[in-house]
Amino acid sequence: MAGRNGRTVRDLRRANRTAVLQRLYFDGPLSRFELGPATGLSSGSVSNVVADLVADGLLEEAGSVDSDGGRPRTLLRVAPGSGHMIGVDVGETRVRIELFDLTLTELARAERPLEQQGYDVEVIVGHIREGVSEVLAAAAVPPERLLGVGIGVPGIVEHTPDRGAVVHGQTIGWDAVPLESLLRSTSELPDDVRYFIDNGARTLGQAEMWFGGGRGALNAAVVLFGSGVGACLVTPEVENGRAVEWGHLTVRVRGRRCRCGALGCLEAYAGAESLLDRWREEGGHPPEGVDEETALTAMLAAAYPADGGEADPVALAVLEETAEYLGAGLSDLINLFQPERILIGGWAGLQLGTRFLPAVRRYATEYSLRHPAENVTIDLGRLGPDAVTVGAAILPLADFFARGGRRPDPAPEGPSPAWRTALRERTPH
Repeated sequence: MAGRNGRTVRDLRRANRTAVLQRLYFDGPLSRFELGPATGLSSGSVSNVVADLVADGLLEEAGSVDSDGGRPRTLLRVAPGSGHMIGVDVGETRVRIELFDLTLTELARAERPLEQQGYDVEVIVGHIREGVSEVLAAAAVPPERLLGVGIGVPGIVEHTPDRGAVVHGQTIGWDAVPLESLLRSTSELPDDVRYFIDNGARTLGQAEMWFGGGRGALNAAVVLFGSGVGACLVTPEVENGRAVEWGHLTVRVRGRRCRCGALGCLEAYAGAESLLDRWREEGGHPPEGVDEETALTAMLAAAYPADGGEADPVALAVLEETAEYLGAGLSDLINLFQPERILIGGWAGLQLGTRFLPAVRRYATEYSLRHPAENVTIDLGRLGPDAVTVGAAILPLADFFARGGRRPDPAPEGPSPAWRTALRERTPH
């Protein structure tokens, strides 16, 4: 039976379960008495919801606290072992797969380097499939306990009714790749275990907004700086986070050719791949036969020798120029969206951040309008190199919240349409 606003009794129960679960997840442990004002529910509703969630195994006792003159109040928390999620980062140098419990504690991980085959679709699908099986076996977690598999990928992700998530990754040679269908067709997971696929910059941004340097911010930009560059914007207008192809803003007319095919993109100057190419083109000597992370480490060591020796002038000049390009690129985000925080993440951003950050801040200020520049902070992300996998695992967790802590039926309808709403509503402030 639906009320005047179209919501059924089932909808109200699900919403109440979601409210209690999320409040305990982010602010727990809490007592039943504290849950009332924290969720806006009556004491009777709290008691009923808590009883349901305890019966479902989602909540457990976590000690007690003294009350004012009465019996001690029992504290409740979300049971860590009541569900599991997998987060996958399809990165530039490797595919990383991590298994988490419900409280996002890592239980197992697997990594697959990307070598000669690069972004061959069948290779990537195989890495994900094998990695999922590996982490489940390592932690002895049955596949039936999974709430879902979240995957962060390079490129634009389109969610279609017939093929699920389709990836348009121009820079990696993916043209409308039906990644979700390919994974489902080769998966050994139960039918009710869903795939949640989104842009890697957005999953990075989601992780930082929930658990990292973005907590409490209404307006933020989270930048992924790796082989290429991307960004996730969180503003009142796009408060569930939106991935933007920031790396393909034009920063130099008739400039270097980007791997996307266009001229003068920010990524052609600020991405780690282009950074190493420019070092080589200017007469530097990047190490051969190693991955980009190792080569970038060598470039940093050459430009800033730890022993105080003579710096490689070519490496130093390229890095300093890159800091200016990044600062100019950030100024576009500052002028267009006026964020209160900018966070720099990604393996290259974290690796170079301690050296880059002062110069990047200076250039961002110089290229920005004065007022928004005075009201923004620019810092490194706080979650380290695993932020994309953590953010990917948040996607099935948000769907779980949207369902009120209930698992989906083994039907082909895919993730709940409300999972993105759950992301928006639960961004902690």
